Amino acid sequence: MARKTAAPNDKALDAFVAAKTEIDRLLAELASLSADHFHASPDEITWSHVGSANHIRERLQEIANFATGNG
Repeated sequence: MARKTAAPNDKALDAFVAAKTEIDRLLAELASLSADHFHASPDEITWSHVGSANHIRERLQEIANFATGNG
């Protein structure tokens, strides 16, 4: 009986590329929001804005730690 050679897992590759594409889209969206100060003008900033910004920062730090293997 002849053995088949293992072919690359095209489905896994397609899923990975789709996930990476979505990550790139989300990063671009966040960069755009950040450049616009998350739609807040300096006169409107409250502690709620600070809390929201810190929440975003904490989640991004968690993601960066996971992606780099740090922390």
